[in-house]
Amino acid sequence: MAPAAALLLSLGMVAEARAQKGAVAASEQLAPHRAVYEISLAHSRGGSGVTELTGRMVYELTGSACQGFTQNMRFVTRMTNQEGATTVSDMRSSSWEDAVAKAFRFNSSQYKDTKLEEATDGDAARSAPGGEVKVVITKPAKKAISLKGDTFFPVQHSIALLAAARRGEQFFIADLYDGSEKGEKVFTTASYIGRVKPAGYNRTLAEAKNGKPLDALRSWPISISYFEVGAGTTDAVPAYELAFLYFENGVSRRLFIDYGEFAVSGVLRSLDFLEPAKCKG
Repeated sequence: MAPAAALLLSLGMVAEARAQKGAVAASEQLAPHRAVYEISLAHSRGGSGVTELTGRMVYELTGSACQGFTQNMRFVTRMTNQEGATTVSDMRSSSWEDAVAKAFRFNSSQYKDTKLEEATDGDAARSAPGGEVKVVITKPAKKAISLKGDTFFPVQHSIALLAAARRGEQFFIADLYDGSEKGEKVFTTASYIGRVKPAGYNRTLAEAKNGKPLDALRSWPISISYFEVGAGTTDAVPAYELAFLYFENGVSRRLFIDYGEFAVSGVLRSLDFLEPAKCKG
């Protein structure tokens, strides 16, 4: 190998190692936890047919920077329409992602009145940092797709969003792949980051069981608009919008999800911090 080529290869390996080390260091700031949110109807627009909605969402983050992170969520709602008919929706999802965003596995299922309506299963792999992403979907139908190298996975997106907040940035735009919509869709996300709330702000909010550790942390009000890729972010209407108060350890409060025809609020009722997965060696 020519000296120049060897030098370039060496520099590339060092750069990749530094990038991976930085990603791992940032992911260590995410606190494994289980959060329970009480869901209620915030508002409904004319013609939506939604008159009442209640429910609960349980979110769990486990793992560590060396073993990767697992996200589990169950979102159950009871919705009543104008005729008084009630529908129970039960969405369950689970995913695993390594700390340097090279691998992502996901599965989800959607139940309506206890009947399984949809199931998704697949995995994604990135050949190198910033490299093309290959996705293999096994449910609901076998399919392989390719994504751009700058596409973010969920935990990777959360880490980058928190990093942008710490730098004092107001906007963060990124394409996000989370395995939703039968595993076939990528969203362009436009995040607005509000002014930092100092440590102690959590004490001004409604008390949540075991939520005292949040008193010592800073937080940021964040809103994220999800657009169909290619729709642009200027004049296009987002598929949905998500807003929350994000603490620097990755815990969320004051959830607000706008689906267009109606919106729901999520109030943190209980919080349990979990032990990080042990790192071998």
